[in-house]
Amino acid sequence: MSLDSDFETAANNARNLSKKPSDKDLLTLYALYKQATSGDNTTSRPGFTDFTGKAKWDAWTEKKGLSQENAKKEYILFVQKLQN
Repeated sequence: MSLDSDFETAANNARNLSKKPSDKDLLTLYALYKQATSGDNTTSRPGFTDFTGKAKWDAWTEKKGLSQENAKKEYILFVQKLQN
């Protein structure tokens, strides 16, 4: 299988985990997914009242510089870890 198909499979598996991941794990999933699909974050940081938006923005920004290919690999491994 190709990296892209493995990534899509992992994304589907992430939506159907038997146990809801912790908030920290959800942010990691979000950040790796965004980095894998969009690359480095170039958007403006949300306002101070948007706590969820800021947390997601910060998590994605922490992945800056990680290649989209490596982000996909990390995402796949992270989903596999959550499935165990």
